[in-house]
Amino acid sequence: MEYRTIQGRTYHSEKHNSKYFTPNDEQQLQSVDITHHYLTVLCEDKLFLAPIPDDVQKVLDIGTGSGIWAIDFADQYPNAEVIGTDLSPTQPLWVPPNVKFELDDCTQPWTWAEDSFDFVHMRYLFGAVTDWDELLRQAYRVTTPGGWVQSCEAEVEILSDDGTVLPDSAYNQFWNMLYREATAKVGVPFQVLSDDLQRRAFEEAGFEDITIRDYKFPVGGWPQDRRLAEVGQYVQLTMLNDVEGYTLFLWSQVMGENAPGYQEYLAVMRRELRNRKIHGYMRTRYVYGRKPKAA
Repeated sequence: MEYRTIQGRTYHSEKHNSKYFTPNDEQQLQSVDITHHYLTVLCEDKLFLAPIPDDVQKVLDIGTGSGIWAIDFADQYPNAEVIGTDLSPTQPLWVPPNVKFELDDCTQPWTWAEDSFDFVHMRYLFGAVTDWDELLRQAYRVTTPGGWVQSCEAEVEILSDDGTVLPDSAYNQFWNMLYREATAKVGVPFQVLSDDLQRRAFEEAGFEDITIRDYKFPVGGWPQDRRLAEVGQYVQLTMLNDVEGYTLFLWSQVMGENAPGYQEYLAVMRRELRNRKIHGYMRTRYVYGRKPKAA
């Protein structure tokens, strides 16, 4: 509970991962919940893509954040025991009886015994994990033989296929620049998709039946496809709700804590987020694999 404070925003305790870049306050947790919704819509109202059995018994949700995925999963699978972990106790107290939350740092050695969980779920850990191979080795160890592990990650660079994200836009000079340069400054990789960290880590850990599903999700409601337009509107909402929370720590690390121009870039970024003539999108990748039954 000894949170750090940076310009009025609270972040995880120094005792945990002090370099993690997003706040843990209510404003950021609202964006976490909106993110959960747009990813569910993107996946056609599915909470996960791995082919887990209907009688799944024990489930682990790494980096649970607000706990919304674990709560929704527990509601859908009332016979399963669901454990959600995070660096801060920011989850609600009023939850289904089959879900509980624990404080844990997934970058440290995992404390669960081998073959403990039928399904391990991880989502949006970019900027938090230095060693993806070790992360998936730990997930492999605690998964039951025949059980599944799923990882969902985003490439946070905003792109366009029609040239509407211009080189001098805030998308490029502010958002993309911060995330491109953050890896060297913070020491944690942000280009999870570009560096193919998920797939390689699944293969190195020994998973089989590895499946990769790539998606583009729009920033804003500009697509003609109704479902993608809905996804884009929620992506826009989560960023407008807390574009500061996604960039404040990175700005202080990359540009310097008192470097001028931050508020000006935020204002331009918000204008671009509302501009339907800019057809920006980001990429997300789902990777899931099964631990061999003979393991």
